[in-house]
Amino acid sequence: LCPQVPELGKATVRIRQPERVREIIQALREQGVAKLQVISDFDMTLSRFGCNGRRCPTSHNILDTSRVISEDGKKKLKDLLHYYYPIEIDPNRTLEEKRPLMVEWWTKAHELLVQQKIHKSDIAQIVRESEAMLRDGFKEFFDQLHKNNIPLFIFSAGVGDILEEIIRQANVFYPNVNVVSNYMAFSDEGVLTHFKGPLIHTYNKNNSVLQGTGYFQQLSTRTSIILLGDSMGDLTMADGVPSVENILKIGFLNDKVEERRKKYLDSYDIVLESDETMDVVNGILRYLLAE
Repeated sequence: LCPQVPELGKATVRIRQPERVREIIQALREQGVAKLQVISDFDMTLSRFGCNGRRCPTSHNILDTSRVISEDGKKKLKDLLHYYYPIEIDPNRTLEEKRPLMVEWWTKAHELLVQQKIHKSDIAQIVRESEAMLRDGFKEFFDQLHKNNIPLFIFSAGVGDILEEIIRQANVFYPNVNVVSNYMAFSDEGVLTHFKGPLIHTYNKNNSVLQGTGYFQQLSTRTSIILLGDSMGDLTMADGVPSVENILKIGFLNDKVEERRKKYLDSYDIVLESDETMDVVNGILRYLLAE
């Protein structure tokens, strides 16, 4: 496909239009590093989906299953997950159907968390005790972007305080990393009182929740984009970019691979099936950044 990026030959890689992908990669390289930015989801995209046959936790899971949540709270949060997650990934439901249900899920989950009187001072320890893992090769990914002053925008429907702590504990929270997510608000005593708005869920990752941040406006010259996601909702993450010249969409297909493959191949330029690494992304970056 692209001899300069041997990683694209991995068995986990699927591409519906190889010619088009080759053209986009060439265009990104020609435009140069000064025009590049990376926009990425966090949970199950930068973080791992599984390890040794076990599911890895999302930023919400880390909190939901931690020692600061009561047994009753854990049960209720789990019930919400079992009810709403199948809806979230159901390929037969429209986004219009899913959106209000996602708002319902996130709102209920956040209300339950607020009832738990979580302390800000517990967050670092909660993350340390969790089984959160970033994908293999994450260090090279974050390091390459930082070294080349390429902005990394993390757009997450998870819990901002938790995912920032994961990145911090991995020692890769560099100044070029910018996060928009669901952040907790704490009282003067450091107790969780509510979640700051606007609510970000899987299917509203677009301009509607970015209003007022002005992030992409500041980066108006960054017209080349690598977008990384693991759901259909992640495809709109670059909608706020003023003028996109080239965009390469890379999708991690982590779960229910057979039944969701077609949809992913129709939507993402490159699909990575059950791949827990950043190999392909790093390979592409290496080629784009090579002298």
